[in-house]
Amino acid sequence: MTTFALLHGGQHGGWCWDLLVEELAARGHRAVAPDMPIEDDAAGAREWAQSVVDALGETDDDVVAVAHSMGGMALPVLATLRPVRRMVFLGAVVPVPGMSFLEYLGTPEGGQAVTMPMGPDQEPDELGRGACSWATARTYFYPDVPEPLARSSWEKLRSNALTVFVEPCPLDTWPDVPSTSLVLTEDAAMSPDWQRLVARGRLGSDVVELPGSHSPFLTRPAELADALVRIATSPTPTPAAAPAAAG
Repeated sequence: MTTFALLHGGQHGGWCWDLLVEELAARGHRAVAPDMPIEDDAAGAREWAQSVVDALGETDDDVVAVAHSMGGMALPVLATLRPVRRMVFLGAVVPVPGMSFLEYLGTPEGGQAVTMPMGPDQEPDELGRGACSWATARTYFYPDVPEPLARSSWEKLRSNALTVFVEPCPLDTWPDVPSTSLVLTEDAAMSPDWQRLVARGRLGSDVVELPGSHSPFLTRPAELADALVRIATSPTPTPAAAPAAAG
């Protein structure tokens, strides 16, 4: 049995993995999907990762860690806090040690990453939260999610503190753990071309492609579970060298 540690993305919570957790359990695997402290101004990538360590507890199970979207900022940090057999970047940000995400977005490589509005370009939320509007969520997070599920998911979104965007990545070096990039071929929030570029260039990781947009845990949880189980049971490659800072 593999234990999957599931790191949600910005504005989301552990709830977004519920359908996937059921599918993984049906395949004989365990999943842990905590709410990371994304609303806390005092919490950066290390605190996000520590919340996952705490949720895993004393388990000595074989752990594969899966991060979605902004959860990728905490994924390699998690791998420095406890043993992890493999990291899976699911349409996820890949941090550069010592560089903030905001700084990275100003590099030639980073400028290709995000395809949705961020910061002042984001429409205000109709529910009075610091989350994105329904129109933004529908366009970028949930374009292929059935509308009732998309709307109920949007209603659960949370405010996201800016800390993880502006703090330097707390890593000095990349963890000695192999990674796989699960590219979402029609992702409307994170460029699929950027996902492939970083996977093959900076990470030197395996690339697995899954059809659909940014939220496969809602649209195709069974297919996502099958992909993750295949990744978890495939031979473990030699870890790639630490990614160099993007120019």
